[in-house]
Amino acid sequence: MNIKEYFVSIFKGFYSLIKGMEVTGKELVTPKVTEQYPENRAELHIPERFRATLEFIYDDKGYHKCIACGSCERNCPNQTISITKRMVELPDGKKKMKLDKYMYDLGSCTFCGLCVQVCPTSAIRFSNDFEQAVFTREKLHKQLNYLPEKDDAPAPAPAAKPAAPKPAPAPAVEKPAADETKQEPQEKKES
Repeated sequence: MNIKEYFVSIFKGFYSLIKGMEVTGKELVTPKVTEQYPENRAELHIPERFRATLEFIYDDKGYHKCIACGSCERNCPNQTISITKRMVELPDGKKKMKLDKYMYDLGSCTFCGLCVQVCPTSAIRFSNDFEQAVFTREKLHKQLNYLPEKDDAPAPAPAAKPAAPKPAPAPAVEKPAADETKQEPQEKKES
């Protein structure tokens, strides 16, 4: 290495140091923003698209739209969702699938959103409640259908059918005379 290369390398190192110090100097004079997290929960802004935890959508009457089809369970890449369903008989005699338990494991969820996208009834969504810290993993297993399943309003009882009119007595069939019944038909013999 000659003297010229030595001074060029020193100059490049010094130039690199100045560039780095420029970035540090800018950060030194910019105003600092400190989040006072636990105290500012009321005015804390969390974007609507933030995916925190899965939840059911309930209406005013406490009903959810889940039909227990299982498409969210099948599309979950790591089996975070498990559905238990049961078959119930409706008052009109038809059978229908009802949701028994909708279990969600927050600890293994990747927040991909596939379950929400494939739901045919839009029964689930991601909330943006990010405070999910717990001390044990068992508390991360949640049952989403926490409200008891409300039975459908009972169908009105079918109206009593009017009694069918009694059939008229069958007309008396005349019996043939006794000597007519004893006669055997004569067969014609051909010779």
